[in-house]
Amino acid sequence: MSLRFIIFSMALSLSSAFSAAADTVLVMVEEKGCVWCARWNEEIAQIYPKTTEGKAAPLRRIDMQAARPDDLTFSRSLNFTPTFVLMVDGIEVSRIEGYPGEDFFWGQLGQMLSDASIDVSG
Repeated sequence: MSLRFIIFSMALSLSSAFSAAADTVLVMVEEKGCVWCARWNEEIAQIYPKTTEGKAAPLRRIDMQAARPDDLTFSRSLNFTPTFVLMVDGIEVSRIEGYPGEDFFWGQLGQMLSDASIDVSG
């Protein structure tokens, strides 16, 4: 093996390790009195952490009225609750505004994770 091949292989391995270690979270922006937030809580909240999606992108909740956390960068303003924002290393990748119901939520979340190349195979 050439030294060039070995260096290339090592760089590729490190690159894969770093991308696999990306910090991925699903931020739920909610507020008190939000009927659709309550519906999501009833239909999804208990099972979410047990799903492959929940393991790939653990849920982090923030209040719409609170100051934005310093470690998160949103691509645009947050206007609706609930809003589900997929974050990779603190940067917004995509979002779902509103709660479209259980069936649509899972489909949209799956598409967001797929588009971001997030492995949900478990």
